[in-house]
Amino acid sequence: MKPRTFSAIGGWQSLMFCVGMYCVALFFSIFICSSVFYALNAKAAASKTNNVAKAAVRADKQVLASVTP
Repeated sequence: MKPRTFSAIGGWQSLMFCVGMYCVALFFSIFICSSVFYALNAKAAASKTNNVAKAAVRADKQVLASVTP
């Protein structure tokens, strides 16, 4: 009786490892790039909302003296 071995699968091990590492690197690169993008993009959006909030405060009540940066 001939013993069953999985020697044919051993040839695919290095290919599967490379495919797995590629998928992991792709996932992390998308995560890191999107995090950096949203971190840089949030500063521009926050400055726009601050300017709108300052304009709203000035329009609502009388300001006698103010120091703006």
